[in-house]
Amino acid sequence: MKKIILIFGAVIGVLLTTNSIIHLKIMYTNPNYQGNDLLGYATQIAMFSIIYFGIRNYRDNFLDGKISFSKAIKTGALICLVASTIYVVVGLLYYYLFIPDFMDVYTDYRIRNSAPEEVEAVTVQMANFKEMYKNPLFAILISYIEVLPIGMIVAFFCAFILKKK
Repeated sequence: MKKIILIFGAVIGVLLTTNSIIHLKIMYTNPNYQGNDLLGYATQIAMFSIIYFGIRNYRDNFLDGKISFSKAIKTGALICLVASTIYVVVGLLYYYLFIPDFMDVYTDYRIRNSAPEEVEAVTVQMANFKEMYKNPLFAILISYIEVLPIGMIVAFFCAFILKKK
């Protein structure tokens, strides 16, 4: 089980990290960049859907084709946790080593893409966020929150689909 969790988690983690770095590079090089939240979440769901194959692989190759919902959700959750941890570690290393000015760039991006009546509120909000992001524990927590809930939802659905007595 450990091998399956590590392999599938690593694959998803690399995909998540690569996707994130590509978007960061685009945001840095294109001042007119417009993000798309719906596309971002759809991409995460597609990447985390690999959890399905990890659970199925474990069920079919190690459990004689049978798996309980609790065992399937545990497997999916662990794959998700490995992937999310890779995303967090690589993302924060990338942030601290290569783009330490990210919060300034992101703040400018958020202000630039706000409605005129929201600029003042967004400016205050981003100043507070920037201050909190200086704390590495907060940065870790925020990074996990970006991906872990989506992965856990996908793991739940995959476990439900794959359970077999």
